[in-house]
Amino acid sequence: MKISPYINLDGKCAEAVAFYENVLQAKNLGVMRFGDMPNEEHPVPDNMKDRVLHASLEFDGNVIMFSDTMPGHPFTLGDQLSIAITSADFERLKSIYHGLVEGGQALMELQTTFWSPLYGMVRDKFGITWQLNGAAEQACVE
Repeated sequence: MKISPYINLDGKCAEAVAFYENVLQAKNLGVMRFGDMPNEEHPVPDNMKDRVLHASLEFDGNVIMFSDTMPGHPFTLGDQLSIAITSADFERLKSIYHGLVEGGQALMELQTTFWSPLYGMVRDKFGITWQLNGAAEQACVE
């Protein structure tokens, strides 16, 4: 069994998928928009057709799924999810951290902690909180 975080956004899902695909060096497994649904009995309103119904990215054996909310549904940016990435590849963690912090906010700079030789937390420009956790004996913080 694998855990796949699911990120819901309010009309910015396509932008988020492209951003994470680049930062995580992920494989885009596909994007389906509300307008792609074959449902002639219940047509999709024009203001929903470009919203993302479902998208998936795969990186390092993990899958993250995404969708936009329906217009008018309640949405609280950033409070719905936190994603933790644990890796022994510190250079990759640093690259991800620096990519995510662009346009976002560092909640905890990359540093050595009592539980990890390299740990940082960032809220990205879409309001998603990421925890980057090194899983090895040594790390070099930059």
